[in-house]
Amino acid sequence: MAYHDLLIIGAGSGNSVIGPEHDDWDVAIVEPWMFGGTCLNRGCVPSKMLVHTADLALAARHAPALGVHTTFEGADWPAIRDRIFGRIDAIADSGREYRHNLDHVTVYEAEARFSGERTFDIAGGSVTADRVVLAAGTRAVVPDLPGLADVPFHTSDSIMRIDELPRHLVVLGGGFIALEMAHVFHGLGSRVTLLYRGDLLLRRADEDIRRRITQIYADRLDLRLQTDVERVRHDDAFRIDLSDGSTLEADALLVATGRRPNSDRLDTDAGGVATNGAGYVTTDEFLRTSAEGVWALGDITNPAQLKHTANAEARVVAHNLGSPDDLWPIDRSLTPAAVFCHPQIALVGSTEAHLVAEGRPFLRSVRDYSDIAYGWAMEDTTGFVKLLADPETRLLLGAHLIGPHAPTLIHQLIQGMAHGLTVDQMARGQLYIHPAMSEVVEQALLEL
Repeated sequence: MAYHDLLIIGAGSGNSVIGPEHDDWDVAIVEPWMFGGTCLNRGCVPSKMLVHTADLALAARHAPALGVHTTFEGADWPAIRDRIFGRIDAIADSGREYRHNLDHVTVYEAEARFSGERTFDIAGGSVTADRVVLAAGTRAVVPDLPGLADVPFHTSDSIMRIDELPRHLVVLGGGFIALEMAHVFHGLGSRVTLLYRGDLLLRRADEDIRRRITQIYADRLDLRLQTDVERVRHDDAFRIDLSDGSTLEADALLVATGRRPNSDRLDTDAGGVATNGAGYVTTDEFLRTSAEGVWALGDITNPAQLKHTANAEARVVAHNLGSPDDLWPIDRSLTPAAVFCHPQIALVGSTEAHLVAEGRPFLRSVRDYSDIAYGWAMEDTTGFVKLLADPETRLLLGAHLIGPHAPTLIHQLIQGMAHGLTVDQMARGQLYIHPAMSEVVEQALLEL
């Protein structure tokens, strides 16, 4: 039986746990796929590189409205794809090679399953460790739809590496991935149909944001709400039968209905590691699981499924592994998120619906991008900043932005919330550059 001081399952954020303080440890990493995890290889990084190209394509189409004579004449999809993955694949390969070349690190390029307490079956051999970190991430959810298993559909794991730009792409879903990929392919020239069972997109967002982005997407592409898929067929093309009696024909299908944790693939029960009803590994505030010496971080334990939360958790676990008498807790009280669709969306804190459900009093402020000079410059008519604050403490409870650069604009508000600043301090405690886009945040704060 092979033995290690530390065994890490997953080479995404789990790979960053290893630091100089572990140079005298016998460390092992288990990664059956590519180093860098979901974010680098099939998530945040390649998708945002694609989003940027789609943004440029849309800008070329819309510039004539501002008097600039530009046109969009199509996209060279293979060139776009190869630029992105030519860079990303090299990074993943170099990360793998680096770990292989470290004398104190063993790399297992295989699946791992618990066979007992901190013991695993890896590539037919038995491996054990004093300490284990579970960072095995998630995988795409594939709904049980008639015919779906028999057709060559895509998920977010594969859609960004396809060989040709689809003429007609059908996207199934209404969350982050669905909206971003719909923007990418529509922006680059595909006809896109978005199918969603609900009445408003982005189920977890504030309702005002949901209404606005739903209307924008309905105006931009073929959006079918409150629509179920009855059956999927494929011969020379996809034929998708819908609950309204119609049939869609398309040459590509993207299933973007969420992601599920990979705990079942680890057989966590055999290792005494508890999971919740959704399959996420449960931990205490220090990211210790129910099994002695086993820790968990990232998407396998955090339903937020965000790279910045996984990185924060990796820092906590890295410290706690070597400092059992000085454990750091994880702080998830503020978890900002962004959707890089078009327009962009950013959010942090409570939604209005959550505050109403809790019976908590609040003040509400909404300011449009069109209220500020830079909004005039862009002729922006859809972006806004919505803030929610406590009327007594004057602390910001939630911030919800939609519009250009929303994920950047929200950071001042995140910082203010993290350091306990009142909305008055955030509004009056510094000068705002005129006529920068940040004035829309200033005006929303002043309104409170």
